[in-house]
This record gives sequence, C-alpha cells and structure tokens, in this order.
Amino acid sequence: MPPFLTDDPTDALSSVPAAGSRRAVPVVGHLRFYYGPMDCGKSTLALQVDHNQGRQGRKGLLLVHLDRSGKPQITSRIGITRTAIEVHTGVDLRDLVRARWACGTRVDYVIVDEAQFLTPEQVDQLAELADDVQVDVYCFGIATDFRSRLFPGSQRLFEVADELEPVQVDVLCWCGLPARFNARVRDGEVVRAGDTVLVADTDTDTERDLPSSSEMTTVRYQVLCRRHFRLGDLGPNVASHGQLQLT
Repeated sequence: MPPFLTDDPTDALSSVPAAGSRRAVPVVGHLRFYYGPMDCGKSTLALQVDHNQGRQGRKGLLLVHLDRSGKPQITSRIGITRTAIEVHTGVDLRDLVRARWACGTRVDYVIVDEAQFLTPEQVDQLAELADDVQVDVYCFGIATDFRSRLFPGSQRLFEVADELEPVQVDVLCWCGLPARFNARVRDGEVVRAGDTVLVADTDTDTERDLPSSSEMTTVRYQVLCRRHFRLGDLGPNVASHGQLQLT
C-alpha cells in the first residue's frame, strides 16, 4: 500500500504548526501600495490608517512630497490634516528612520502620501525597511500621469510591493462612467505633453504653467474615462474652473 494512504488525512488541515517551524519564517514588514485617480480618497485613507495604527500604541512616521496645500503635511479634501515630513528626491528614507532611532523613538510603520513622486531608489529603500527592520510601509498615490504613463515611483511600487490595493471610492467621468485618467487641461484643451509636475498655486487651488514670459496660463485637471481621455472630450461643462487638482 502506498505510504500516503496510511497518513492521517486531517494532518494537512491542521492549523497548529510543527514545533520550531515558525522559526523558519522570518518576521518582516509589509510594503503596501494604495492607488487610484484624483479625488478617490487616498489621503483620507492614509490618515485613517495612521489613526488606527496610533490607537494600538504603534509609532509612525508620516512622509509626503508635493501635498496640494504646498506645506509639509498630508491634507485630505474632506478637511483632515496631519503634519508630515516633506520628502525630496535626494532624501534617503532609511536615514529618516535612523534619525528617529537616534532620538530613542520607535518606528513601527511609515506612511507615504503622494507616493507617485518617489524615485525608484526611494521605493527600494522602503522595501529594505520592510524586509530588514520589520517596518510596515503604507504608500498612497496616483498610478499614471496626465499622459496615462506610469509615474516612475508608482511603477516601482507595482514591481516590488507586497500588496497592491486600488482605492475603492468611485470617481466618475462627466459621462457617468468610472474614471481613472487624469487629464491636464489648458485653455479648454487636453494637454498631451509637458512636465510631469507643475508648480501649484495654492491660493486659487489650481496649478499654473510658468512660461518664460510674464504671462501665466492656468492649468486644471479633470478625471475622465478612457474613451473621453483618448478623444480629449471634456464634456458639456468645459468652461467650469478646475474640477480636480493633481497634487
């Protein structure tokens, strides 16, 4: 009789690991990427995660790059705000954690808002924090830019994150279909070329293109479905000022 027929079939269903088996599995942190188009609630979710983690006594580090407010903080469109550390492209994120350790402060998790603006190297640094020092990392950002191309930071997160979670709040195109394309609009026309990031004018909650002349052209963003993004069709209310802003 084959030996497997003599084994107890319930052994494979046992929830109790064999003695010492857990030691074979290293304890690691997790790198998660929550992504979605503008106005789907990414920053709100980031602040909710921070709140929930803090309630359990965990200590976190909040990071952001180019928040819509123009300040070093995570800002939700529903009015919730938390102070954060502004992260520029040359910052080593591991050094920020080490600095907290040097002050005697524990770091259990890291939250990064506007994670699309991270460099691929910074994403790898977050992965290292998760793997080597068991820090849980939560990244929130937009997947694609106004050209429908992946941001470099988002691309790297798609490549290395343990979990990829689309934010489930529906954002609709003017036609009523689900929208996920962030169209850049200048003078009523969809723009297909230009810098990935524009300078934000936080006083008017718009973004402005800064040409060599003194004249400034107001630029806004509008979320569209794929069909209307391809066609450059902004719908019947193209004269409306600034549906959504990409910061």
